[in-house]
Amino acid sequence: MAALFETDEIQERVILVAVDLDDGTDVTASLDELEELAKTAGAVAVGRMVQNRNGIQPGTYIGKGKLEELRRLIQDTSADTVVCDDELSPAQLANLQEALQCKVIDRTVMILDIFASHASTSEGKLQVELAQLRYRATRLTGLGTSLSRIGGGAAGSSGGIGTKGPGEKKLEMDRRLIRDRISALNRQLKSLVATRETMRKQRRGNAARVVAIVGYTNAGKSTLLNSLTQAEVLEEDKLFATLDPTTRSYEMENGQNVLFTDTVGFINKLPHQLIQSFRSTLEEAKYADMIMHVVDCSDKNFEMHMDVVYDTLKSLGIQDKPVLTVFNKIDLCENDTNAHVFKDEQSQDTVKISAKYKTGFDELLSKTEQILNEGFVRIEKTFSYDDAGKIQLIRKYGNLEVEEYREDGIFIKAAILSEYVGKVMGDGKA
Repeated sequence: MAALFETDEIQERVILVAVDLDDGTDVTASLDELEELAKTAGAVAVGRMVQNRNGIQPGTYIGKGKLEELRRLIQDTSADTVVCDDELSPAQLANLQEALQCKVIDRTVMILDIFASHASTSEGKLQVELAQLRYRATRLTGLGTSLSRIGGGAAGSSGGIGTKGPGEKKLEMDRRLIRDRISALNRQLKSLVATRETMRKQRRGNAARVVAIVGYTNAGKSTLLNSLTQAEVLEEDKLFATLDPTTRSYEMENGQNVLFTDTVGFINKLPHQLIQSFRSTLEEAKYADMIMHVVDCSDKNFEMHMDVVYDTLKSLGIQDKPVLTVFNKIDLCENDTNAHVFKDEQSQDTVKISAKYKTGFDELLSKTEQILNEGFVRIEKTFSYDDAGKIQLIRKYGNLEVEEYREDGIFIKAAILSEYVGKVMGDGKA
């Protein structure tokens, strides 16, 4: 499908549809979020519908009775599009479009479309196109859509029911073209991943500690990075305002150099195609020394958002990093935030801040420094040139912050793991 919402002049009118399986999921909150996604994409929600069922209807997502009710709601609201809160199968998509005679998309397509419109770097654009094509590749059967509609990366799912005969040949051609394009994108991204790996090694060589800022979309990660480092990252009260990771340096009071890296926001039901395509970007957290988990504590669903973040990190194999949970936007909390206790049993520590007004930053930086330096001992020493080999030990087991060659030897400032202090400072024995 071409980009869903191509102009600001014409707002697409959408109806939001969900199935409540009575499995503990807050369907109302999920639809509220879907409405925010629609707003971010440039559409306006003119209605919503929820069906209580034991299971999703395999053929049409919702049951026959609700389908009739939805058809009448489309007419009454003059809606252009139906947006389903779950990822639809190709058969469900085709059957719904035939039954409703209007455009039907799912939550995945909505998120992919937003990513496509917000990606600004070449890597981000390649990652989004790859995710769109992977989604598209699984939905060619039965859909008579052509690759030409993808139009340089704005893939999606639209069009009518597939046809036999020549149409089947066209589907085979589309499949081949998509496979070829996916292979080409993978080759380009592989090269960019290698560049990212080189940059990570350079950071290690500079002895800088790395803090990965993660969190649910719109939790305030970019605002925090800007407030800390004057990074000038785009700040908007929209979902997925920024996609491309930004790394900025910050010097702590003790002279320690710390690199803060902003990462793409997470969201409930984040399409697996995006996780797969953005893996190298999301894995910035995997190579960090600690994780700063930013939470919008003014959102009534913040605890669910925290669970989504931890589940996503787990899916990426990121589970053993020290975490500082930052409860942000306390200026928007209605309750007395000093009396309210925000907890996170999965983190080392917590802190309450307002990134917008820089409230609580002293405590934030103090706890960040404390976590980064747990298990490390700070040393200052002038080594004789005969002991220059010990500086390599510091590079291997610690962070070399200052290295000055003087007449009387090599002066260093460093932080080193406590178990190696004796080896470096003493007679060379562990």
